Amino acid sequence: MAELDHRSHGHDDHEPADDHHNQQRHGLVASLRDLVGPYSHDAKDSLDQALEASRDGIRAVAVSLIILFVAAGVQALVVVASGSVALLGDTLHNAADGLTALPLWLAFRLGRRPPTSRFTYGYGKSEDLAGLAVIALIATSAGFAGYEAIHRLLHPERVTQLGFVMAAAVVGAVGNEVVAQYRIRVGRRIGSAALEADGIHARTDGVTSLLVLVGAIAVALGWRWADPVVGLLITAAILIVGFQAVRSVGQRLLDAVDPAIVEHITRSVAAVDGVVQVTEVRARWAGHRLLAQVRLSVDGDSSVTKAHEIAEAAHHALLHQVSNLSDAIIHVDPALAGLDPHASTAHHRPEE
Repeated sequence: MAELDHRSHGHDDHEPADDHHNQQRHGLVASLRDLVGPYSHDAKDSLDQALEASRDGIRAVAVSLIILFVAAGVQALVVVASGSVALLGDTLHNAADGLTALPLWLAFRLGRRPPTSRFTYGYGKSEDLAGLAVIALIATSAGFAGYEAIHRLLHPERVTQLGFVMAAAVVGAVGNEVVAQYRIRVGRRIGSAALEADGIHARTDGVTSLLVLVGAIAVALGWRWADPVVGLLITAAILIVGFQAVRSVGQRLLDAVDPAIVEHITRSVAAVDGVVQVTEVRARWAGHRLLAQVRLSVDGDSSVTKAHEIAEAAHHALLHQVSNLSDAIIHVDPALAGLDPHASTAHHRPEE
């Protein structure tokens, strides 16, 4: 077998054409690490795209923070004047959503640092860890909102300034929807699960703001219990969002990828001239950067130079056709009829 590592250089492009087939096969089976490097513009483009994605993520959380804090500030003033526990829950939710911008901002900043000898893949995973902070803030806001709603049910109080409560609810709904669309769009474009989860969180905040509006209308019609009941509904909505965030961030931390991405990588490599078969594809996210490892087979009679050219073409195709892909390692095996290229090392592998 041969592993072609596209992060190093130093290969010989002048191998004699009349080498014996056994020598060629031996060359293919031998380690080809340090033989192959990517096209220079591929590596540069990939790095530029990753840095641009980080800048887009930082911009997205900064804009979101401003919008949500303005909306929460307006709502907080109305909460003090009206005593609405439903609006209090929505205000807390919006404030918590705004605060999630801080760990995300730190993660995007940290993710721009280059790899080190200890963190050889860089700091992209910090973005996924920031998702845990988002989950913690969601849980905290749910707990406080639920407590206040139950307390108000047990100890009813009159809600005043209903017109301002309705207006504040609309402000919260509009602000959250703007933030949601922005975060989700940027998160999906750059491949950030944490940012996309935060966008979904903001969208649900918009719905809870509309619930506040409904509750204020009900109170105006004489149903005083409607305000704390809406507060409980908001708490339930926050918990649902929290569950969705746990699932999304948890999958990223466990290196889950969309099967469609794996299929896309497989098709891209299989279409490269000289690839006999794609035998294995693995992919994982490091924040919003996608990493891939591909095992393919080529004609067993091919020279090392030819195998290198095929792997180079596969690497080139992946970087240009797979969104958010920042690196790929291509592992090449010879396609020999009736022979297992790994037979000589099989007995050294630990039993599962």
